[in-house]
Amino acid sequence: MKFDLSGKKAVVTGASHGIGLAVVQALASVGAEVIGGARSASEALLTATPHAVEVDLATPDGPRTLVERALAEFGGIDILVNNVGNGVKLAQGFLDTDDDVWQRTFELNLFSAVRATRAALPSIIERKGSIINIGSVNSRIADPRLVHYSAAKAALTNLSKALSAEFSPLGVRVNTITPGPTRTRIWTKPEITTKLGLSEEEFIERNGLSTGTMIEPTEIAALVVLLTSGEVPSVTGSDYLIDAGMVKTL
Repeated sequence: MKFDLSGKKAVVTGASHGIGLAVVQALASVGAEVIGGARSASEALLTATPHAVEVDLATPDGPRTLVERALAEFGGIDILVNNVGNGVKLAQGFLDTDDDVWQRTFELNLFSAVRATRAALPSIIERKGSIINIGSVNSRIADPRLVHYSAAKAALTNLSKALSAEFSPLGVRVNTITPGPTRTRIWTKPEITTKLGLSEEEFIERNGLSTGTMIEPTEIAALVVLLTSGEVPSVTGSDYLIDAGMVKTL
């Protein structure tokens, strides 16, 4: 199956590295014009698209600024990919997770998507476009060390469902993609496995990745292309798990 998104205008948040960068590259490779937002524009992002905006998406005005820039440059938005996120700060447990950690985690992982979606929706409704929220397998896993991050990502999944229920009758498709451990800077930096006292192989085994390897960012990007292509117009309100077999329950 070949995809052609020529003429489509896309906004991707958290676009400098990892999943966001792979999404920008994948959408651009099938003809879409893409504006990527991040706190700093990496060389790879500037190579992937001439439309890069340096913006702090964890601030109240950041997402709106990015969307307004896209509307000014493109004249409209067909695709919004809310990818920005982080806050994977391991704690000893709930009592070691203070208000600042909770606030920062929700600003980046939930409110950035709320604000970007609010700003982009009028244009996306007009053009009958698509919204993809990039979640996390942690939304389905109760881990006291990541209670703040898991809660924010679970809320993001619920947001997708609510948006789909309200706006799919107007022609807007809203879906979530939920990756497991992905080969990005978060999971490959030595501090993670060192803090856990594990090698990468032990980390994969401990987390039950059935494939025996981490997910590649290009896998998430490929699904973004499919879901935004219009080839599967009946898919909305869905949550696509890409977890290398990590979640074993239905």
